[in-house]
Amino acid sequence: MSLQVDQLHPLVLNVGLAIQDADWNWKNVSSPFSRLYYVTEGEAKIQFADGIYTLHPNHLYFIPAFTRHTYICNSRFVHYYLHIYDDHKSDEDWLELWDFPFEIPTGKWELQLFERLCEINPHMSLQKSDPSTYDNNPTLMKSLMKNRQRAFCDKVESRGIVLQLLARLFKQAKSKIETKDNRIVKAVLYIHRHIGETISLNTLVENACLSKDHFIRLFKSEMNMTPLQYINQKKIEKAQLLLITEALSVKEISFRLAFDDYSYFNRLFKKLTGMTPQEYRHTYR
Repeated sequence: MSLQVDQLHPLVLNVGLAIQDADWNWKNVSSPFSRLYYVTEGEAKIQFADGIYTLHPNHLYFIPAFTRHTYICNSRFVHYYLHIYDDHKSDEDWLELWDFPFEIPTGKWELQLFERLCEINPHMSLQKSDPSTYDNNPTLMKSLMKNRQRAFCDKVESRGIVLQLLARLFKQAKSKIETKDNRIVKAVLYIHRHIGETISLNTLVENACLSKDHFIRLFKSEMNMTPLQYINQKKIEKAQLLLITEALSVKEISFRLAFDDYSYFNRLFKKLTGMTPQEYRHTYR
């Protein structure tokens, strides 16, 4: 998949050095931002749905947004943390389009990059490691405001550092669109770019220059779901983000994502997430 550097606009929410003494134990964490960790001392574990992974010194770790996980720490553990927010108003949700490695070994440069990022952003460190103290809508909005109020030179340098760290991950990243057919790639990108609009199957078919039946079969073969299922999945993922980060009513969010039938939006949301939009907002805000 082609991705241009000028499409990357990661926003720094929080960055700092955390020194834990067997007190980094938080369950069922799921956030609207991505996390980068650089471990300098000790060991800890992170549990995901597919198993438990150990964090080691001199390694960089990446946790995508909305990935439920649990922290396990039984001894001294020192690490740098960086929370990155992907602006959902941008045309491309570029973090969503790639599968990044969870762990990569590092050299001396990564440590220096984290040290410098902390040096120019001292006010963006966390006071507590408990996710409930910072992983909520009011704190998220304050962090975004801090980001935008920084000196221009600090914004430029911070962005450069974050891009350098992400570059390490991009070396081993793979496109989530595991397809060799360029017509399906274009259809998927069209869906991402027009997620707030009514996306017509006929439009996708015309852009692909295929018959409707052929397009649906090809899309399902490449993406393991129908075009409609994929569109609905991406719209609900966007709704999850809006429910946490925007002060919009559920009905306003459904209309923003081009759901004319509010009841259908509620049913679809519960089918894909296991809870209603109101329950989801209450749980994660």
